[in-house]
Amino acid sequence: MQTLRASKCGLSTAQLPASILDVIDALTKAGYEAYIVGGGVRDLMLGLNPKDYDAVTNATPSQIKEVFGRRCRIIGRRFELAHVYSGRELIEVATFRAPPKKAVTSAAGMILRDNNWGSIEQDFSRRDFSINALYYQPRKAIVLDFCNAVEDVQSRTLRLLGDPQLRFEEDPVRMLRALRFSAKLKFSIDPKILEIFTPERTQLLRDVSPHRLYDESQKLFTMGHLYQVLPMLIDFGIWHQLFAEIRPEITPFIERAAKNTDQRIQIGKTINPAFFYAVLLWKPFLERCDFYLKKGVVAAEARAQAGLDVLKRQATRTVIPRFAETFIREVWEMQTRLLNPKPQQIEALSNHARFRAGFDFLLLREKAGDNTTQSMGSWWDAYQLMSTDEKERAIGQYNRQRAKTRRKAAQEEPAETKISVDIEPLVQESESRSRRSRKAKTTETASRAATHNTSELNHDHPILKRKRVKRDLNQVVFGPTQ
Repeated sequence: MQTLRASKCGLSTAQLPASILDVIDALTKAGYEAYIVGGGVRDLMLGLNPKDYDAVTNATPSQIKEVFGRRCRIIGRRFELAHVYSGRELIEVATFRAPPKKAVTSAAGMILRDNNWGSIEQDFSRRDFSINALYYQPRKAIVLDFCNAVEDVQSRTLRLLGDPQLRFEEDPVRMLRALRFSAKLKFSIDPKILEIFTPERTQLLRDVSPHRLYDESQKLFTMGHLYQVLPMLIDFGIWHQLFAEIRPEITPFIERAAKNTDQRIQIGKTINPAFFYAVLLWKPFLERCDFYLKKGVVAAEARAQAGLDVLKRQATRTVIPRFAETFIREVWEMQTRLLNPKPQQIEALSNHARFRAGFDFLLLREKAGDNTTQSMGSWWDAYQLMSTDEKERAIGQYNRQRAKTRRKAAQEEPAETKISVDIEPLVQESESRSRRSRKAKTTETASRAATHNTSELNHDHPILKRKRVKRDLNQVVFGPTQ
């Protein structure tokens, strides 16, 4: 182990937020050791802006709870942690881990229980990658390096601590983390990892909970380097372990969506990770829709059932939460509504809660070369920038074009179909139930009845003998009565 000055590693307390310093100071004041560890230290050394900070201490979770009281919440079963709230920030605090006294593992070697407390030296040996094993004490201005991790950071090398095969068996998710760190940090992967990182080895991910794999997939989607990591998922054989019915290929649509997601993250815009799942599962969804349509199922029911089938199949790999599933299905359903909207519903549709996500999805499809969009993505894009008068004119023009397209389609209808309709119409003209025909029929009936009744009246009828009385308007009071 070597103890380095924080300034030599490019670290100072001025770089740290008040929340992590608050946690470190509170634990130190209570008499415990406390360090910043993991990605926060690594990113600061690389000149990056850490997304969050993690702390590690020799205090047990129950002791951490005593220090912070109601600000602390204990989570996890396999790996017990403390979540400490400092203002609006959440700091994850872990206790030093030791090797398990009695290994509780699965048949494949994955650790099922890991709540054995130990020293900082033992905790170091339990960590996965060397670049995540730097311990920074900001108040003492020192960095503890047990494995020459500083050199790995400087040489930009991703190296596992210990035997790579054993470390992957202990936690197969480390394979995903290796690809994520390599793509995000632009680190080269140690040759010892590449030797055992085979498609057969990725089968270990089948033992991981689908809920946990979903969380890891979200980290892949939101790290800002999705476009770089997608080919790596295919090359290392992990694609099949994450996605059930998606072919291992990066289509123009997926490629454009990945680039768009990375651009939004880089400029600070928010993203919904479920959106990229909607992109990935779009093709299986369309194939499933065609399957039901060929069976004669109504289009709306076919889309609904296809969405359920695809998401249920994906749940065998990653369990997508219910709210995310609802979002995905609504984005898919918006495609039909945006492609052929009714003129009177266009303005209401543009204010729909899922309009923005549906529109982005449609525009990405169009820019990726999908001709089935009929240029409606560009139409909606221009519509949003128009004034009220321009929108009315655009809707009118759209309505005329829509009617023209329908007339053209009617004229191009096969002659055999027209003949069959003329010979044997489904609905007789006299049995028409349209609103206009019913209104005309009712008016005609009333007119005939009135004519018939008038013809029956003769000059002796009492109603014809009634005399009109002329009233004196001077005695009539106009206006509101008292």
